[in-house]
Amino acid sequence: MTTPEAPYIKVHFRLEIEDDWPPASVESLWAVDQGDGTARLDNIPWFVRGIACGDIVATEPDDEGVRWAGEVVRHSENCTIRLIVLRDGGSGAARQSVLNAFHELGVCGEGIERFRMVALDIPPTANLAKVHKLLNHGVAKEWWDMEEGCVTAQWRAASVG
Repeated sequence: MTTPEAPYIKVHFRLEIEDDWPPASVESLWAVDQGDGTARLDNIPWFVRGIACGDIVATEPDDEGVRWAGEVVRHSENCTIRLIVLRDGGSGAARQSVLNAFHELGVCGEGIERFRMVALDIPPTANLAKVHKLLNHGVAKEWWDMEEGCVTAQWRAASVG
């Protein structure tokens, strides 16, 4: 848990666009400056692949002082899963019901109206088998499409269990 005094910064990630996705070439995430050229991400990434909330990344300021992300120094063991909500046209109520269902499994997340998306932050303490089951059920029922933005060996092991 971060303290209110923690120095928050924005860390910028360059994105590769393919087939007009993602809809931006840069994503910026809130992070807590660790004071040593690294930052602990405090946002769920919408588009960046291979990172999760809680990861510590190296940062490099440019000439204007913008902090650009480098390599991951330490993974948090959290997973990032993104959903495009199809049910009810991805309405606010549909996105909120998705968030509520996953919250019951120890998963937090947030929704964004513009892309009908929900981004999930799945900690290693969540019941990963139940999360997989719900994700797969929602895909099968065409409630959402799913993308694994960042997963762990523990996550992959739970998918076969």
